[in-house]
Amino acid sequence: MLEEAMNAIAEDGLAALTMSALAERLGTSGGHILYYFGSKDLLLLAALRWSEAALAEERRRLLARRLSAPRRLDLFLALYLPRGPRDPRWTLWIELWARIPANEELRAAQRELDRAWQDDLESLLAKGVKRGHFAPTDVPARASELLALLDGLSTRVVLADDAAAAPRAALESARRAAELLVPRA
Repeated sequence: MLEEAMNAIAEDGLAALTMSALAERLGTSGGHILYYFGSKDLLLLAALRWSEAALAEERRRLLARRLSAPRRLDLFLALYLPRGPRDPRWTLWIELWARIPANEELRAAQRELDRAWQDDLESLLAKGVKRGHFAPTDVPARASELLALLDGLSTRVVLADDAAAAPRAALESARRAAELLVPRA
């Protein structure tokens, strides 16, 4: 149900989504969906949490791999960025960001989900600094800056803002930013 909700939101946006149209796609009733989620905002949040749980598992596996810190960082960047315009998981984020100024529950969920990415990136960077793969740095600040850059690149890709927004171009931009972490000889 949540995967179908994510896809429906990505296709037309949350504002255009009706519970009855989603129910028809799922072969159930709009009342059934409202019973479980209560509102479109809560449906959005449930779909985003479901999507992020899958990504958290991918991050966990990635961070556990026996790879150099720079290679793990490269894979982290690729995992974070959208696959292309209208990437469903990223469309959920954009919809969430548009709603958080007026909804404290969504704002708290956004902070929680962002914190998981921040913590994992900080861990990756700290291990890289400790092993000399990355230059000494303020790890929390660098992680926060890199995530902000990734958010901006991701938004451009999902919204297909311009030709530079291609997924490959976004990944290359993120890689250039990450190169600043590598110590120079």
